[in-house]
Formats: sequence, C-alpha cells, structure tokens
Amino acid sequence: MYLKWLCLFLFSSGMLFSQNPQNTDFSLGAQYYYGVLLRHNKNIAHLVREQPQGIILSYNRKTFGDSYWQQAYGYPDWGVSFIYQNFGYEVLGENYGVYGHFNFYFLNRKLKFRVAEGIAYNTNPFDLEDNFKNVAYGSSLMASTYFLLQYEEAQIFKDVGLQVGLSFVHHSNGSVKAPNTGTNVFGLTLGMSYNPTSKDSLSYQKREVSQDFSEPIKINLELRGGINESDYFNLGRHPFYVVSAYADKRLNYKSTLQFGVEYFVSEFLKEEIEYVLASFPNRLDGPKDHKRVGVMLGHEFSIGKLGLPTQLGYYVYWPYEYESRVYARIGVKYYVTSKLFAGVYVKSHAANAEHIAFGGGIRL
Repeated sequence: MYLKWLCLFLFSSGMLFSQNPQNTDFSLGAQYYYGVLLRHNKNIAHLVREQPQGIILSYNRKTFGDSYWQQAYGYPDWGVSFIYQNFGYEVLGENYGVYGHFNFYFLNRKLKFRVAEGIAYNTNPFDLEDNFKNVAYGSSLMASTYFLLQYEEAQIFKDVGLQVGLSFVHHSNGSVKAPNTGTNVFGLTLGMSYNPTSKDSLSYQKREVSQDFSEPIKINLELRGGINESDYFNLGRHPFYVVSAYADKRLNYKSTLQFGVEYFVSEFLKEEIEYVLASFPNRLDGPKDHKRVGVMLGHEFSIGKLGLPTQLGYYVYWPYEYESRVYARIGVKYYVTSKLFAGVYVKSHAANAEHIAFGGGIRL
C-alpha cells in the first residue's frame, strides 16, 4: 500500500510540474520507513508491541546563494513535508503531521541531513473510559520533530532518484495535557526523489565576504509562557512563566554562545505539591515553594533571520524535587529586527517534556 502511494505521488507530481519547464528550482521526495518504538520511558513498555511504519512526503526548494546564509550552510533546501505514521496498535492510533524543514548537504551533495519541526494529529489519544492505556498522548494535537539522514543517487532514471537512510520521529504535546510520555520512533527509510534540474545546470553564487560577523557581548531579556499540566491525573491545566536574563557572544556568522539565569513560576507545581501533601503526607517534610531558579548555558545557530537555540540548565534553587535538577531546551527564534525576537521552545528533563513555551525578548 505504501509503495503505491509513493509511486503515485512522484508520478502525479512529475506530470504536473513537467508542464512548466521553468520550475527547476525544486525537488520532491517520497520515503517509506519501517522502525521501532523506543522504550524511552518505563511507562510506555506496554505500548511497545508492533513495528511502526509510515511515509514521508516532501516538497523542497533549492537555494543558490541569493542570501549569504545559503552559501554559509552549503546551499541547503527549505521546504514542507508530511508524515503518516501507523504504529500497528489500535491503542496508539495513527499520526498525521505537517512540517517545515531544512535539508543540509554533505559528501558532494549525496548525503542529506534534514531537520523538521511541525504539528501532528493523533487519531486515538488518551481517554479515561475508552482508551486509558494510551499514556503517550493526552491530546490529539501535538508538537512533532523529525530528523532524516539519507544517501541519495539523483536521476538514476531520467529525473527520478533513489534514497536510503535513517529517520527519527518524535511526537509530544509538551505536557499541555496529561498524560504525555510522547513517542520516539527510529526507522530505516527507502524512497524516491524527483529532481527536474540537471546537476550540470546548477549555478551557485559565491561571494567574498570581508565582514567580521563576531560581535561584542550582548544582554538578552526574554519572557516566555504557556500552559501545562501535572502528571498526576485531573489536577487541571495551569499557566507558567519563565523570565530569562542572559548574555550572548556571537563568534561568527553561524554560532552564538549564551550564558544566563532563569526564574520559573509553574502553577501546575503548586497544585501538585498541595495534592502530594494531602494524599501522601509522608512523602514531603512540609510545604514547598513551586518556584525555581536555574543557570543556563547555550548555543544558537543563525540561519538568516532564524535562530536555533539549544540550551542546558541546572536548578540552583529547587525546593520541590520535580524530575531532575538538569533541564534542556530547544527552540526556534525569529528576529523581527536586530534587537527584537520571538520564539517557541520545548523544555524537558531527559526524555520527559515539561512544557511548550511561546515568548519574545530584546537583545541589547
């Protein structure tokens, strides 16, 4: 069934675009993947049964160096993609996701690494009466990330190429609604591509840049927030706020280092502490503060007006032992101006997501 979908996608797309010979700055891809559901959390052991499988369809736009970031990253593709994922187990249902992605190339553009972020829909989330076993997804709508590493031989038959590789697909609602262990699927991929542009006709711009992109230390102030829910059942969803103050030092065009402090106010922890004190009085030695303070070290990739931060933090004030002292954050930032930015982030402790946050800040 999946092979028919892949062939139909490439054939119909090729017929459509071949009517306009000027459309030569794009490519199409269709992959089938077959994998394993990783047991990243002991609570999903009962869900690891069948072998997940699915398809990945993608539309890619090529870059040729019109902006300097394209040259700096080796002329990557940007595009949109779709994933259908079937776990083969009715408790988990099926996932449908839409993503934005970048493809980065290596080994004379034969090896491709894709990073994708998007939104997915699950057909059978947790329900206390009808589907209480699905602790992976507490809601139908989720955030999703996937990575794709592929080797490609382009145009082995006219404009059609062959792709083989590895995939990693993550789904989680970021504890917006409990339960939320999320899922991680590692798979092998096999697919085809449609590349209407001959390699000989590709023309990449190369410009000499004398500018030194390094900058002096800047101060950032950022406010993030959202809603999330405790893992304890039926405590409700509550707002959270994160105030961050950090310094950054831009080293070159691609890389910026970050270091700072953060203040967390998580109302769901307040409800959880009250519940634990009432239900398990011997577990805590008294009331605990639901606020936390952390120190953070991070790195940010710059891709045009986009920033891709990855950060690692440690709670120096941690009165209530929720998860662990160490936390991690990944995100996507958009710089409206050189000083103002907005972003969306996922914060986690190891493999357990605490929240999805939206925010904005100023860089002085």
